[in-house]
Amino acid sequence: MLAYLLRRLVLIPPTLLGILLLNFVIIQAAPGGPIEQILAQMDGLEGMSSTRMDTQASNEASGSSDSSGYRGSQGLDAQFIAELEQQFGFDKPLHERFLQMVGQYLRFDLGDSFFRAQSVGELILDKMPVSISLGLWSTLLIYLISIPLGIRKALHHGSRFDVWTSSVVIIGYAIPGFLFALLLIVLFAGGSYLDWFPLRGLTSDNFDELSCLGKIADYFWHLALPVAAMTISGFATLTLLTKNSFLDEIHKQYVLTARAKGVSDRQVLYGHVFRNAMLIIIAGLPAALVSIFFTGSLLIEVIFSLDGLGLLGFEAVVQRDYPVVFGTLYLFTLIGLLLKLISDLTYMLIDPRIDFSSREH
Repeated sequence: MLAYLLRRLVLIPPTLLGILLLNFVIIQAAPGGPIEQILAQMDGLEGMSSTRMDTQASNEASGSSDSSGYRGSQGLDAQFIAELEQQFGFDKPLHERFLQMVGQYLRFDLGDSFFRAQSVGELILDKMPVSISLGLWSTLLIYLISIPLGIRKALHHGSRFDVWTSSVVIIGYAIPGFLFALLLIVLFAGGSYLDWFPLRGLTSDNFDELSCLGKIADYFWHLALPVAAMTISGFATLTLLTKNSFLDEIHKQYVLTARAKGVSDRQVLYGHVFRNAMLIIIAGLPAALVSIFFTGSLLIEVIFSLDGLGLLGFEAVVQRDYPVVFGTLYLFTLIGLLLKLISDLTYMLIDPRIDFSSREH
């Protein structure tokens, strides 16, 4: 196991470097960089001014044009464009900028946002409580619901209980989470019927004035609807995965042998079947955590006005805020790779028969 762990740790840096390089090339090739966005905003603000129109008319009459390659830069001082390029680091070649970025990341310096007066690390820390709150409680509820439900469906396969719960699971799988969120708002957040839950934020305006129990109650009061929306849309896949995994194990020969020896169904289920059936569920846990914590809550955050990591990443892409885009990509990819390694190690701890190192030869 130690040799396998060392090999996997050695593979993490080149994998991370390859992912960063690929995304760096793609994003740099995309049109509409940060300088173009600033120039477009300035052009929009000055588009109706007479000074702007006079300058453009003068340039056209004299046949002059701006030497910069940015659309919307006509009539702007070339020195101003050069200062913007120097400020954002675009005066350096692509390879030099990439190597500088990698060097910063090796020191866990994620840089500073182009459009926010904060470092990327501070932005992530500021947004982390929202995403952790959504991801932690929704993941916990999903597993608490899906695993017992999937086991019972496997034990009562084909029964009336299995049929009607499958209908609920299919509905949960077919309808996106943001539609459930909108439905919950209409029903319970003052949309058209009841006004039981708040619609914005993670806490109330008077949160600091509340008692300890009051703060806890206020926190879960605000989380109730977004977590419910994420849970409803997320438990279907895990429920079916759990059921199918347990069904596959229940019909294996070792289960029939154990029952023939007089072992009780409870001992067979939790002493033998459970450990083997949970392997495939453990394998999907890292991907589920990364998805729910960092990417799966974007629409939920927008609908419930929660300022989390999903919204931060989306706004960074729209604004071409490259330090935020690459900083979050680096951090979340690193976390994902480490979680995948932890998942494989957990595999081997649960079932010593599994040996990943022997499969690599």
